[in-house]
Amino acid sequence: MRWIRALYDWTMEKAAHPHAERWLAFFAFVESSFFPIPPHPLLGLMCLAEPKKALRFAFICTAFSVLGGMFGYAIGYFFYEAIGEWLIGALGLTESFPVAACYLREYDWQAIMIAGTTPIPFKLLTITAGFISMNFPTFVLASIGGRGAIFIFVGVLFQVFGAPIKSFVDKYLGWLSALFVVLVVGGFLVLTQVDGGDDASDDRCANVTSITQL
Repeated sequence: MRWIRALYDWTMEKAAHPHAERWLAFFAFVESSFFPIPPHPLLGLMCLAEPKKALRFAFICTAFSVLGGMFGYAIGYFFYEAIGEWLIGALGLTESFPVAACYLREYDWQAIMIAGTTPIPFKLLTITAGFISMNFPTFVLASIGGRGAIFIFVGVLFQVFGAPIKSFVDKYLGWLSALFVVLVVGGFLVLTQVDGGDDASDDRCANVTSITQL
C-alpha cells in the first residue's frame, strides 16, 4: 500500500536526523505496541553511518522496544475493550489474535522469544500477553531476550559487513531471524514435541478462531 511505503520512507529519513538516536528509540517503542514499521531498517542505516556505535544503537533499540512492549501489555491488560480490540483490528491482526493467545498460554515465555526474533508482529504478542494476564516479570525477561537477540544480531551484521549487507538483510531478514530462532530455542521446541508425542494439543492452536475456544 502507498501509505505504508510513504511511512517507511519517512521513517528511514530519520537515520540522517541530528537526533537520530531519539527517533530510533521512538520507533522501537511504538512498533512494539501499535506502529506498523519495524525499526530494523532504521537501525541498519544508523549502523552503516556509524559502525562503531552499532552496539550502542542495538541496545537503545532493545531497551525502548521492551518498554514499548510493556505499553502494549498495559493496553491488553487494562484497555483491551476500549483500545486494544480496535487496535488489533486496525493492524489487520483480528484473526491472529485468538491464535496468539492460545500459543501464549501453551508456550508462555517461549512464544514471546519467538515473536521477538521473527517477523511475527511483536505488538500482537505484547497486547495479547496483557489480555491473558501473562506473568509480567516473565514477559519482560522474555522480551529482553527476544528483542535483544535480533537487534544485536542486526547491529553486529552491519558493523562487521558494512554496506553490502543492507540489501541482503532487507530482503532476507525474515529467514535470518527464523534461522536464529532455530538455533536459540530449537532445542526446547524439540523437547516439547518429544514430550507431547501424538498429543493433539500440539496442533490445537492452529485451529483456534475465537477467544471463546481457549
